[in-house]
Amino acid sequence: MNCCGLLTAQKEPVPLKSVEVELEVRDHVATVVSTLNYENKEDKPLEAVFVFPLPGDAAVCHFSATIGQRQIVAEVKEKQEAREEYDDALSSGQQAFLLEESEQSPDIFSLSVGSLPPGESASIRLEYVTELAVQADDGLRFCLPAVLNPRYQPQGSGGSEGASVQVTSVPASLVPYSLSFSARVSSPRPVSKVESNCSLDPLQYLNPEQTQATVKLAAGHKFDRDVELLIYYKDAHQPTAVVEAGQASAKPGTLMGDPVVMLSLYPEFPQAVMSSVASCGEFVFLLDRSGSMDSPMDHSKRQESRIGSARDTLLLLLKSLPMGCYFNIYSFGSRFQHIFPKSVKYSQKTMKESLKKVEEMGADLGGTEILEPLKHIYSQSCIPNQPRQLFVFTDGEVGNTKEVISLVKKNSGSHRCFSFGIGEGASSALINGLAKEGGGHAQFITGTDRMQPKVMQSLRFALQPAVVDISVTWDLPKGVSVTVLSPPITALFQGQRSLIYAQLTGESSKAAEGCVTVKYSLAGHPSQNQLHFSLKPAEDTGLTVHRLAARTLIRSLEMEERERRGEQDKGVKKKVVEVSVQSGVSSVFTAFIAVNKGDGEAVQGPLVRRNVPTPRLMGCSTPSFMATLGARRSLNVSNYCDYSSKLEMLKYCDYSSRLDMRNSSLRSLSLDAALSTSRAAAEPACKSKLKSGGSTAGLFSNLRKKLGALKNPHQMPPEPQDLLSSCNEDCTEPKQTPRDPLLQLVSLQKASGCWVLDPALAAALGKTRKKVEKRKPSSVNQEVWATILALIWLHGFKVDAQDEWQLLAMKAVSWLRAQNASCVTECVEAGNVLLGCNVKKDVLGL
Repeated sequence: MNCCGLLTAQKEPVPLKSVEVELEVRDHVATVVSTLNYENKEDKPLEAVFVFPLPGDAAVCHFSATIGQRQIVAEVKEKQEAREEYDDALSSGQQAFLLEESEQSPDIFSLSVGSLPPGESASIRLEYVTELAVQADDGLRFCLPAVLNPRYQPQGSGGSEGASVQVTSVPASLVPYSLSFSARVSSPRPVSKVESNCSLDPLQYLNPEQTQATVKLAAGHKFDRDVELLIYYKDAHQPTAVVEAGQASAKPGTLMGDPVVMLSLYPEFPQAVMSSVASCGEFVFLLDRSGSMDSPMDHSKRQESRIGSARDTLLLLLKSLPMGCYFNIYSFGSRFQHIFPKSVKYSQKTMKESLKKVEEMGADLGGTEILEPLKHIYSQSCIPNQPRQLFVFTDGEVGNTKEVISLVKKNSGSHRCFSFGIGEGASSALINGLAKEGGGHAQFITGTDRMQPKVMQSLRFALQPAVVDISVTWDLPKGVSVTVLSPPITALFQGQRSLIYAQLTGESSKAAEGCVTVKYSLAGHPSQNQLHFSLKPAEDTGLTVHRLAARTLIRSLEMEERERRGEQDKGVKKKVVEVSVQSGVSSVFTAFIAVNKGDGEAVQGPLVRRNVPTPRLMGCSTPSFMATLGARRSLNVSNYCDYSSKLEMLKYCDYSSRLDMRNSSLRSLSLDAALSTSRAAAEPACKSKLKSGGSTAGLFSNLRKKLGALKNPHQMPPEPQDLLSSCNEDCTEPKQTPRDPLLQLVSLQKASGCWVLDPALAAALGKTRKKVEKRKPSSVNQEVWATILALIWLHGFKVDAQDEWQLLAMKAVSWLRAQNASCVTECVEAGNVLLGCNVKKDVLGL
């Protein structure tokens, strides 16, 4: 049969034609309207199922369908009730539309378009609102997650709740529908620029003050990445309050009937406190070593891998730790490892030992089971007077997101958690959730971003004294009471926004004012920030603030319900459903349902199901995966490898079926069959070796050893990429890439902060040892001279990367001061002459 219209890689027709996205940003709040256009070009009625990502903190607040001239607006109903209504409609020949959130991760949604008759079109409109995160450089980050990477579902997680959703994904370049994207930005302050990881048409200003602007995606966008916008305003962010009037049709005293206030707080800490760096702490680094971490950081330029960038970042982190602290490094995949049985005191010996182990770390530990290493870390006793700081690095492709976040929240009293989402498609729900519940800070590293400056910013946050005893008090006119909808603030960081949503009940004059005071203790000093605001409602905000407030309350209640699961009390779940239905904002216990109850004829004939594929990055595995809760564990079966020849050797190798780890068919997979599959997949990578006359003897011996080691029928077999790497060891020469000069110099620093005068340092400075020694003032010892030279080189040649080396330079300066060295001025002058720089002594901090 010849199929017409849109086709998947498997030649199946796809009823989704195009996706149109319109973004409106008002100051730091975004409203996103997505229109999905479906058309059935087949000769039989269809049910189209599309599973796709949304930002994890989005409040989905509108869902409607247009068929011909008729628009059907969906209602929010309890999830099981919505599913039954959908099924009943399909069985009676009616058209129906169902939108539901994944039960395991709030950043995955499933859209079902039912009973689309032959030749008919349907247009689906989906709307959500979200706050934009503030970046280190004061930019506001918006991300449209176009890419949905496979989520690794650990065996035994989840279980019986909810049916599993089968998701189809294809390489981003093969996505059979188009995307258009436009944005409108407005703010009381001028818009200075809008940047993106994708090609944009030039920014168009709409007024002379430049407070309004539009921008859109340039033609020819490929689905090879999330669409990320960074929006910059001309003035720094200021504390603000927006009061929004209640819905006229809603009952006063309810969330939607009363005014709601959104407070944006930007705490400013005393400079004296900010310049001090803690000399204690327990720093625990948890690194993802699953197979997907072998993907390149930037897919447009196949350069450094995620795991390679993480190794370099760990080097900078370890060199920047203060003397007197404790540390340990964990890594995880299908299993986890740690360098030391428990955290050890930071010294030259322990630093050197751990760096040697870090250098050997590869993306070779299989799946992404983050829960077990977290449990192990939390089982370790905290060290007295050494506050625990946990740094988590992951590409965030896990299926048990809520389980992981619940564990972090449960242990939030004993540590701060800083999280880093690496690469396209990292789960925003996981990365933001870890930091939010762990009282830390979240960072996303995508496209051409360098990981190091973002991670070092978080280390600076971790080294700042923790803000404790945080309280919020309200001063409101008589007759007005407040109900805070946000969870209590557990962390404050310099320049980082904290949001509070609150419901205001009662009457007040329009000229009335309110005041909110945030009190806290920082390094033993009591401090406070105040914000006065007008109670007069803002105009033209619609119900945006109410919906964001409802989303905040819903997420808090969902977390509470999860913690109390197993208890007989169903009150929390009932409250979630109540708030969700009343506000029209989706939750894990509700769904949007729309049924076309028009006078049209019933759709005849059995429905054919079509799974609309989502984009997936090359290098991420599995054409299909479990997005929700079937406790199934999939073997990664599609890989993308890039060897030194820069040729795409394995482009979307799709084995005919997934191997289910709980299915007995795996146990009957013979060794020879597995070897032949791996041999066929690995063969292209070995062609150059064979052509040049290399021997094939022993080429697959490593494969046979790895597969032969499977004694237990229930044991997880090695990932195909692990098998391929065995072949690759035998048939390709390792790439010798020169080390970044900055990392080369940093790698030579001692734990104490000093450098040693040796040939390696001279080479890193671009000089011979003889020249370096010749310029040394005679009265100065070698380590002082070497350390001053390293500082001059950093300030003279790498000032643009100061965010990366600032902390280790501060440590070097502290070491120099402790030496009470004479002739520092003479050393700086001689060092400038030697290195061809002009760095002043006070710039070095001496």
